[in-house]
Amino acid sequence: MHFSTVTAKGQTTIPKEVRELLHLSPNDKVVYVPDGKRVFLTPINGNILDLKGVVKHSGKKPIDFSKLREKVKEKVVKEIMKEMR
Repeated sequence: MHFSTVTAKGQTTIPKEVRELLHLSPNDKVVYVPDGKRVFLTPINGNILDLKGVVKHSGKKPIDFSKLREKVKEKVVKEIMKEMR
């Protein structure tokens, strides 16, 4: 088992053995996944899409970003057309 101390700023150092186990290098990103009274530390490899399902939501439907993008495009076009009049 490995330990570290939390500083007054809420910072801690990930022990060398854990960094090696997770293949972490300087500037790598990690995600903290709460699970009851425990938290899992997981390296982020790849891109944001790799995090799908990591965060629990309030039971609402997931956001369809392609539909959201289309709505934003339509709104921008309407605003541009309005300004051109």
